[in-house]
Amino acid sequence: AAPAGAVTFGVKHTEGVSVEVACQGQGEDGSAPSRGTRWPLDEGTVLRFSMSRASTEVNDNKVTVSFYAEGGQPINQAGVFLTGIGISLDVDADRDGVVEKNHPNKASWTWGPEGHGAVLLVSCDKESP
Repeated sequence: AAPAGAVTFGVKHTEGVSVEVACQGQGEDGSAPSRGTRWPLDEGTVLRFSMSRASTEVNDNKVTVSFYAEGGQPINQAGVFLTGIGISLDVDADRDGVVEKNHPNKASWTWGPEGHGAVLLVSCDKESP
């Protein structure tokens, strides 16, 4: 997706986004780009970005990739707006018939009629070969 003539790129992102650039031959760990860093536009280069918390509103985070020609002249930019979605497994932790998002016993489990914690039944049998 890089424009013709681009040989390097730089990345900027909002605070809620983590970015890694993995260049071919550096393994899978990648490197976190620092501000002002330019990376070669090689075929094996991978740009990974992620969010570790839910957004407060739609499109509240952004990643901008700037492309540069030989000599450092800017050519073009591409941007992506991101919205982090929070996912939570809500359970009836005290077994009273009410599902509560932040029940204090949500993270633990105790056996018996006076116990607490979700009862989860999992089908682990092999239904097809």
